[in-house]
Amino acid sequence: YLKKGSLERLKQQPGSVDAVLTVDISNLTAMSDAGLFQRINSKVVKTNVPANYRSKDDIWTALTARARVIYYSRDRVKLSELSDYEDLADSRFKGRICTRSGHHKYNLALFSSMIAEHGVIKAKQWLQGLKNNLARKPQGNDRGQVKAIFQGQCDISLGNTYYMGKMLANKDQRAWAASVGIFFPNQSNRGTHMNVSGGAITKAAKNKMEAVKLLEFLSGDLSQFMYANVNHEYPVKSGVQFSAIVSSFGASQEGVKKGVFKQ
Repeated sequence: YLKKGSLERLKQQPGSVDAVLTVDISNLTAMSDAGLFQRINSKVVKTNVPANYRSKDDIWTALTARARVIYYSRDRVKLSELSDYEDLADSRFKGRICTRSGHHKYNLALFSSMIAEHGVIKAKQWLQGLKNNLARKPQGNDRGQVKAIFQGQCDISLGNTYYMGKMLANKDQRAWAASVGIFFPNQSNRGTHMNVSGGAITKAAKNKMEAVKLLEFLSGDLSQFMYANVNHEYPVKSGVQFSAIVSSFGASQEGVKKGVFKQ
């Protein structure tokens, strides 16, 4: 598992890695497009993971899912103000939004979904409107934006769902988490943007059997339960219980029950 440089390492050192575990579908597709993976070919993985969470050519599989949601100040934002990602470009949010860098993969994936939905021109207009509404220069990580909301620097931010669980588990960050709510955008149309973490087997794997067994284990009941209850992500295997924190997401939002939302 590498945060950075995994594509370059796999190209330069074939055979040094048997399996890849990574966040973000862009990492999985980039390495897949570079021809660095081979078919998983596991009935267990196919049974554990629904087809919509696996590549069509059986090159990679998702292991968890996460939503990119709106974090909002409980004190300064009314639920009636929130609806879709598109609305964040509206002038009523001027000076009220915080975000991490637009070059980060989590935001790039969301921006790509806007291009897929609206086309390049409209997506660019939306991004300009979003930029105009920023309360400060993009900086920090997703948790840093919630801290800024807590401190009154902004009212709204974009972030992945599991960070709420991580903040609540950290005594120094619980006050940040308590100051915000989670809103799932676009419930009346295409649904909230989702991303995944996932795994694959390298084409040059020296221990393919063991790599397959790893993916089978990580997609099985025990690992999926641990992903859900330790990291507060959405398990991809059906029937696995969400963490209590995730089940509470969207409790005040119409149409969202027990953390389940339109995908």
